[in-house]
Amino acid sequence: MFTGIVEELGEVVAVENRGDSSRFRLRGPLVTEGARHGDSIAVNGVCLTVVTVDDGAFTADVMAETLHRSCLGALRTGDRVNLERPMALGGRLGGHLVQGHVDGTGTLTERVPGDHWELVRVALPDGLARYVVEKGSITVDGVSLTVVEAGDDSFTVSLIPTTLDLTTLGVKRVGDPVNLEVDVLAKYVERLLGANATAGTPATATATATVTPAGEGAR
Repeated sequence: MFTGIVEELGEVVAVENRGDSSRFRLRGPLVTEGARHGDSIAVNGVCLTVVTVDDGAFTADVMAETLHRSCLGALRTGDRVNLERPMALGGRLGGHLVQGHVDGTGTLTERVPGDHWELVRVALPDGLARYVVEKGSITVDGVSLTVVEAGDDSFTVSLIPTTLDLTTLGVKRVGDPVNLEVDVLAKYVERLLGANATAGTPATATATATVTPAGEGAR
C-alpha cells in the first residue's frame, strides 16, 4: 500500500522487451536503499516487484496486463519516473490509500498556469468518471491529488510548486498519457451496493442501518 507522496524522481536506465512483457531497469538511489528482491516499489503509480538491486538501481518485470492497462509500455531510456516505496505500518498517511493498481490511462488535455501553481485537466477513459468526485482523491502517475472539478469525461487538479518541481507532472505536456488510480473505497461501495440490489435489499436501507448515533464511535 502506498500514499501517493512521491519520494524520488527516478530515471529509466534500460528497457528490455520480452515479447508480451518487459524488464525495466530504473535508477533511484533513495528508494533502493535497503531494498531487496521481492520488495515493492511504485513506478508512476504502478506497483512493481523488485527483481535485482545494485548500484542505486533496480530491475522489475512488467507483464502484459500492466503494459496494456498503464503507460509503462511507452517509457524509454532516459525518461523520468515517479518512485515511492510502500508505506510502513504506523507511518504517516500523507496522501491517501493508494494500491498501485492502475485503473486506466487518461490524457493531459490542458495546462493553465497561475502565479505559483498550475491547473491541469485530464481526460478520463470510459467507465472511470463515476468514481471521481469534487474534492475527492485520485492518483495521477503515482501522485496523490485532490480533484478540483469532476466532469462527465474529465477532471481538473491543481499542482503546487512542490509537485511541479519534484514529480513528472511538472514536465508533462498536453497530449501526454498518465496513469490513473481512483479511490478504491468508491469501487468497494459500488460493489457492495450492487450486491445489495441483486439480493433485493434496498441500498438506502442498508446505509440507514449503519449510521452511528451522535456521540458514539468516540469511545
